[in-house]
Order: sequence, then C-alpha cells, then structure tokens
Amino acid sequence: MLDGITERLEAVTRSFGEVLDLGCFDGAFALPGARIARFDPGFGFARSARGVQGDEDRLPFADSSFDLVVSAGVLDQVDDLPGALALIRRVLRPDGLLLGAFVGAGSLPALRAAWRTADGERPAARLHPLVEVRAAGDLLVRAGFALPVADVETLPVRYRTMGRLVDDLRGMAASNMLAARSAATRTHLARAAAAFAAGADSEGRTTERFSIVFLTGWAPDPSQPKPARRGSGTTSLAATLGPA
Repeated sequence: MLDGITERLEAVTRSFGEVLDLGCFDGAFALPGARIARFDPGFGFARSARGVQGDEDRLPFADSSFDLVVSAGVLDQVDDLPGALALIRRVLRPDGLLLGAFVGAGSLPALRAAWRTADGERPAARLHPLVEVRAAGDLLVRAGFALPVADVETLPVRYRTMGRLVDDLRGMAASNMLAARSAATRTHLARAAAAFAAGADSEGRTTERFSIVFLTGWAPDPSQPKPARRGSGTTSLAATLGPA
C-alpha cells in the first residue's frame, strides 16, 4: 500500500511540508523535507512511532493543519468512514492532498469460500464488510473532496495453509473487526482449512486475492481546474468518431 501511495505521490509536482501519517503502523512512510505527524489507533504503534494514539474518525488536530494526509491499511476498519473522510478534509489546507489505501471489496475470495463450506447451512459473519471502489469514490465526493479518484489494484498471494493466511491477517489487523462475532469450533476450523487446501495448485499452495483500493482527493481550492459546464461542448461526438 505504501508503495502505491508513494508512486501516486511521485506523480504530483507540488511539495508538501506538513504531513499526517494516519494509521502509521511502524512509521515506515517517509517524505524528505517534510515534517510528519504520526497517528495510530494502536497504542503500541503510536508509541513506537512517537506519534499520537486515537481513532481515525475522531481526529484531534486543528482545521487546515496539513498539506498532505496519507493513510495505509486502516480506513476500512473505521466505524464512521464518511465522518473520518470529512475530518481528513477539514485538517487539510486548501489544495491539500489525501492519499489513502485499504483492503477493499473482492478481497479474500478463497477464505470466504472456505468458511462458507465449513459453516454449511448456518453461515456466520467471519469477516467484516469491505468497501467497494465505486462506493469509496462516492464517499470522497460526499466528504467534499475535489478531483476525487478511487481505483483498485489486485495483489495475488499464494499460501500453503489457511493458518498462514490468518496469521497475515492478524498481523496487519485485518481479521474480523465486527463487534459481534461467532466463535469457530475446532470442527469448523478443520473444515475451513480442508476447503482452503482443496483449492491448492500443483505446488500445494492456494492463491488468495487482495483488492487494494486507493483513494486520491484534494481539499477544494479556487486554483483547481473545474469541470466544463454541462452542455458547453461545441464538437459533435459523431464528427469526432467519423463514419462507422
């Protein structure tokens, strides 16, 4: 996710002096010449990064405090995502930039299928809901961002066992975040693991898919380009396309 954020940041020509790393984890994000404030809901992460602990939908920063907000891997776990995005826009200065990334809808199809097999006729919510890329774009508009863009990149990862996948999910704090969870019995776990392994390739590995949603949005500013007024076009589409 940080690689994708950095790639998108490199395409921006302006510089950023005050940066908020929202969901800083280990503080790996770096931007030469910028002052970076670290913020994370996890006490251990915030302390190790010398940052502030708190919830992403309850930011303690003053309005117009930052030129850039980056957020990797946490926005999908926020109780109030529309509210969090609105707060991010407020802490951005005019023409400030949000670059975010999180695990989105369409992720973990192999794990979901394995749990459906294990649960049989009594399915339970084993994973928290994930945000679709189109909905993410709509949320940027709702939060008041200008020039909003939401796109998705797919990352395939091969696992030898379901347990190794679960270890990864726990390590990235992406396991089931629902407040009401149904405990899985040993029988359920064994069935799910067997169903997951049944999808393995000739090398004994099952391919899982992560769909990473990237968000780009700018705090409104009069200097930004505006879309053309509807109906103001002067060129015919038929003339542009030419004869069939």
